[in-house]
Amino acid sequence: MNMNFRFSGFQRKRWRDVKPEENGPDEGGKGNPGKTGKKAAKGFVLVLLAVFLAFSAMNSFYTLNENTMAVVTTFGIPKAVSEAGPHFKLPYIQQVHKISKNIVGMAIGYDPDYDTADHANSENNPVSVKAESEMITKDFNFVNVDFYIEYQVVDPIRYYVNRDTATEILKNLAQSYIRDTVGVYNVDDVITTGKAEIQSKVKEQLSDRVMAEDIGIGIYNVTIQDAQPPTEDVNNAFKAVEDAKQGMDTAVNEAKKYQSEQIPTANAKADKVKQDAEAYKQQRISEAEGQVARFNEMYAEYEKYPLITKKRMFYEAMEDVLPSLKVIIDSGDGTEKLLPLEPFSAEESSLRGTGSQAETYD
Repeated sequence: MNMNFRFSGFQRKRWRDVKPEENGPDEGGKGNPGKTGKKAAKGFVLVLLAVFLAFSAMNSFYTLNENTMAVVTTFGIPKAVSEAGPHFKLPYIQQVHKISKNIVGMAIGYDPDYDTADHANSENNPVSVKAESEMITKDFNFVNVDFYIEYQVVDPIRYYVNRDTATEILKNLAQSYIRDTVGVYNVDDVITTGKAEIQSKVKEQLSDRVMAEDIGIGIYNVTIQDAQPPTEDVNNAFKAVEDAKQGMDTAVNEAKKYQSEQIPTANAKADKVKQDAEAYKQQRISEAEGQVARFNEMYAEYEKYPLITKKRMFYEAMEDVLPSLKVIIDSGDGTEKLLPLEPFSAEESSLRGTGSQAETYD
C-alpha cells in the first residue's frame, strides 16, 4: 500500500523558512543535542552493565572455612559442599546456605542467658524453667533437673531441608526421653548416684531417635547440669545424705588403702613363720632320725652282748643321775650335813676339784 504525502504551499514554506538553529546545527555548528543525549544514554547503559557484571562476578564466588560447610541450591535442588576454600557458583541461579560444623548447645530446664548476678536476691529465680525442669520420679517425688544437650550437624542437606523445625524437633524429643528416663529412677538416685547412668541412657535413646527422624543432627553429649528437690528442706536432707555417702566412700577408700599397705607386711610375716616352721620340722626330723639310728645301733649291740650292754646302760644312766644327787644327814640335834657324791670318772673329779667337801647348815 503506497501512501503519498503532499504538502501545501504553506507547509513547504514553513519547512524552507525554518532556521538551521531550529532544525539542528549545521556542519560547522558546535553539536547536535539529539546525538549528545544518545551518547549520554549509551554511557549510562554501559555503566549499569559494568556494575551488573561486577556484581555478578562478586556473586560468583564464596568461601568456606574449616568450621563451615554449605548447601548450594540450583533451582531448589540442594548439594552439599564441605571442602574449605573458595568455590564457584552460578550467579542468580545457585544460592549458597552456609551451615556451621561447630558443636551447639541446647539448655533444657534453665535459661543459660539469664544473668543470675542481677537477680541474686530474687525468691523466684527465673533462671529455672519450671515447665521443663520439674519432673516426677519412680517413688512419686518431684525433682527439678536441668539438662544440657550438645549436638552437631552431620548431614547438611537433611538439616537444610528441616532447618525450620530441626531444633524444635530435637528439643521435644529430648524432653520426652528425659522425662521417661527420670521416671524410672528414685529421687535419691536422680539427685545423687544415678546421674551418670541417666545421662548415658538419655544420650543413647535420643541419638537413635534423632537418627531415625533423619533431620541431619547428631547428638554429641548429654549432661545433667543440676538436680535438686523443689523445696529447700528436702534439698538440705538430700545434701546430708550425699555428704554421708561421700563420708562412707572416704572411709571405705581409707580402709582399702590400709588393707593394701598391711597385706604385704602380713604376707611377709606369714612367709617367715612358714620358713621357721619348716626349719624346725627339719630339725626335729633330723633329731628323731639320729635317735632312731643310735637306738638301732644299741639294739644291735644288745642282741650280741645282752648282759654287757645292760651294765653299760646302767652305768651311763648313773653317771647322768648321781652327780646331781645330795645326801643330807640329820643327827637329830638340828645340825644337818650335806655330803656330795664323788664322781665315778677321773675327768668329772678333776672338774669338780675340791668342791666335794661337806657343807654344814645350821
